[in-house]
This record gives sequence, C-alpha cells and structure tokens, in this order.
Amino acid sequence: MAQKHPIWRGHLRLALVSCPVALYTAHKTSGDLHFHLINPKTQNRIRMVTLDAGTDKPVERGDLVKGYEFKKDTYVLLDDADFERAKIDTSDVLTVDKFVAADTVDPIYFDGSYYLVPDGKAGQDVYVVLRDAIAKAGRMALSRLVLARRERAVAILPMDRGLVLHTLHEERDLEDPKELFAEVPGGKPDQEMVRLATQLVDRQTGKYDPGDMEDRYEVRLREVIDAKLRGEEEAPEPEPEERRDNVIDLMAALKRSLGQTTDEGKRAPAKKGTPRPATRSKSPKSGKDGSTGAAKGSRAPIRKRA
Repeated sequence: MAQKHPIWRGHLRLALVSCPVALYTAHKTSGDLHFHLINPKTQNRIRMVTLDAGTDKPVERGDLVKGYEFKKDTYVLLDDADFERAKIDTSDVLTVDKFVAADTVDPIYFDGSYYLVPDGKAGQDVYVVLRDAIAKAGRMALSRLVLARRERAVAILPMDRGLVLHTLHEERDLEDPKELFAEVPGGKPDQEMVRLATQLVDRQTGKYDPGDMEDRYEVRLREVIDAKLRGEEEAPEPEPEERRDNVIDLMAALKRSLGQTTDEGKRAPAKKGTPRPATRSKSPKSGKDGSTGAAKGSRAPIRKRA
C-alpha cells in the first residue's frame, strides 16, 4: 500500500457484529504543481515568520498551543490532555446508525474521501460480509466519526473489493441556494426543446473514464514551465477550441447539434448508405445543357481519379 500510516484506527460495528478497520486518505497531491514565493531581486525564497501579536517577536511553532476565544482577545488554553478528556464513542468506533438508498444523498453534501480497510487479519470475514451486504442491498451506511478533533457524519459505500468512506457536510456548512436560484425562471420550458435536448444528452452519453477529469490547465502550465526551462519565452500554442457562445435561437441550435433540418432550409446529412439525388449546379457561364464554357458539343477532359 502506498500510504503506510492510517489517519484513524478503530472498529466498524453493525449491531453486535464488528471488525477492526483503518482509514487511509484517498486523495494525494504529490503530482500537483507546488509554488514558492520568491524575491525576484535575489531569487531567494521568502520565509514566513510566526510573530507574537502583542510583542511582534518571533515564536517557534512547536511552542504554540490551541486557544478558544471566549471574549475579545481573551482565550482559554487547551492542551492534548484536554482534548483527550473530550473523547466520545465515535473517536474509536464506527457504529452504523442506519442505511439509506445509495442515491438519496445529494452530492453537494460529500466532502473528503477515505479508504476503509481491514486492520490486520482479524475480522476480515466480517468486513467482506458487510461489504457485500451493503452492495447487494444498494444502500449507503451512515455513521459518525471523530476526525481532526471534530465529529463528522460519514457515509460508507462499497468500492471494488473494499469500502470507501465519505465525510459529509452538515446542513449548516452549506449556503442556502434559494437566493441564488431566485432569478431562474419557473414553470416548464418548451417541451419540444426539452425533447431535442434529451436526444442530444442521449447521443453524447458514454462510459465514465477517470482520464476525463485531467486538469488541462495544469498540463498547459507544465508546458509553459518546460518552455521556460528550455530558454523559450513562449510555449507552443494550444489547439483553439470552437466558440459556442452567442446562441440566439435555441431551437435552431439544438437542431443543428442533432444534424436536423432547421427552418432556414438546411438539410440534415443523409444517413450512411442512403444515395443522394444528383444535382446540377448552374452558374452564369453555364449553358442549358450544363456545360461550363466549353464549345457546344465538346466534352470536358476526363481526369482519372487517384
């Protein structure tokens, strides 16, 4: 396993059944670009200094403790023993409170993701039974867990051969969207446009590919950095994307997206295998017989197709 040290150890419990488990962070940032603040005159890094707000003197971070401000600029100090005394059951045990349908929790409530794995050989049989039972029922297990000295609501779902745990935001953590959505028109839109849009959605529906989530901005930024390392001031220009803004006629845009005929007389492309009727274009220099400037009765030279 890439990560050797779990961030939490305890037991996963359902009624009278339990097994030892460990929690590992699912996300990694080792591949991300990281930047430092540099003094451009000296090319040296800038060092952040921790200062005492009253004396302006530097303080070592290792000497600091946590404090709760109970009135303006007045704090009660807490040490590790104080936090230890505040421990509750969910500090060590993941007790499943209830199950809900897997699709009933809106994704906006999901926060961090963690891998929940068996902690040692003991209890692995219980772990796989619980995993398969949750998967077969199509449910999501809800529980609570203390992480970073805060009790979090969590959801547990099967994933591949294991379980994944997601911390959940509380209702108070989320902004109320009612004011933001207040200007969105109410009522039902034109059902013909909805039908066309649904066809467009169906046509562009495919299988999820994790590669689709690649950070294209970071890829481009790496190209810029590589160019500067080579002594080049400009990186190769990226492929221009087709502009799709300024859509005035939504119905026409939907039909064009689907390749259908619009009111302007544009014809959808013929289906593969369907012959199109031959058409003869007329130009100002064309005769009635369709000749294009050649002497009457003469034929244009036949060119062999490559």
